[in-house]
Order: sequence, then structure tokens, then C-alpha cells
Amino acid sequence: MQIRELSIPDVWEITPQQHRDDRGAFLEWYRFDLLQEAIGHPLNLRQANTSISRKGAVRGIHFADVPPGQAKYVTANSGAVMDYVVDIRVGSATFGAWDKVLLDSDERKAVYIAEGLGHLFVALTEGATVSYLVSDTYRPGAEHGIHPLDPEIGLELPDDLGGLIFSDKDRAAPTLEEAKAAGLLPNMAEVAKFYETLNEAVKS
Repeated sequence: MQIRELSIPDVWEITPQQHRDDRGAFLEWYRFDLLQEAIGHPLNLRQANTSISRKGAVRGIHFADVPPGQAKYVTANSGAVMDYVVDIRVGSATFGAWDKVLLDSDERKAVYIAEGLGHLFVALTEGATVSYLVSDTYRPGAEHGIHPLDPEIGLELPDDLGGLIFSDKDRAAPTLEEAKAAGLLPNMAEVAKFYETLNEAVKS
């Protein structure tokens, strides 16, 4: 298993080693110890989600209040999605920047997304199935969104899918600047302190 940090700090791409034979393939798509070694603390699993999406479906940009936030470990079980992470942490050196990873049922990569970051993916195939391991349960009052087509962020979404499909909630989400003005966005200094408490818990 290879784990590398993306251009957005606290986001990691995980590439598993696949073992193939006449029966098919076997792989470890999640290893708590290797992930902990990379990020500095274990992923405290509280919930597991699965979504099945039509081709062209867009889910995001979503984020949760910190603390406790919701770290995510995301992979595509079937089909393919383009997965995006947006740094929405006010005061971060990469605030407003984004990165992306192709998640599919060929390479079977995963992405770890720390608390306080924005997340979106676009389904590239019909019935794309994505599973998320998350560090906290769903808390409606603490969940927020940013408009996926915010020009200030400028996500390069696929344009060859025959059209993109958005939820009414995501279409109505504020822009990054509007969310910042409303005080909805995580503060990098506070988020960093939260990360440190997670790391310190391992040392104690």
C-alpha cells in the first residue's frame, strides 16, 4: 500500500497493492496502522456510508463544523468517480485551492480527507458506487455546503458526461466568499489545534 499527501495538506491518496490470480483479485483497501503512521493518529470510525450515483451526478462541496468535524476515507467500489478536495480552512496557505483523484474499480485507490476540508465527487459512470468510512455520525445542524460551480474555486468538472446533475441543496449553497462572510468556514488555527489533540491522544 502506497500513501502520499496531495497538494492540499492533510489529504492523502492511498493506492493498494492488488494480488491477482485465476479467481480474481484481493487487496487491503484500508489499513488503520499505515494510515495512522501517515496522518499521526488513528481514524476513529463512527459511521460507514455508501452512495450509488447516476452518471454525471455531483455530490458536494460538503463539509462539517470542527470540532468534531468529519474525516472521510473514500473509495469507489464500482464504476468511477472524480474525487475533489477543496481547502476551505480560513487562514490556510492553500485556502481556496483544490486537488483531485480518480477513484475507480480498476486501481481501487482511496482518499483520506481530514476534518475541516470540503469534499465533492462527480460520477463518471452509471451506477458509480462510493463508500466512505467517517469519523463521526451525520449531524444535520453541523453539515454545510459550498456551491460546486463557485467561480472563485474554479473546479474543473468533467464536461463530457452529457450534463451534470446537482441536488437542489447543492445548487442553493453559498459561494466560498459568502460562506466565509457568514462565519461558516473552519478556521485553520482552530482546526490545527484540533488535529493536535488527536495526535496528542496517541502519545498519552
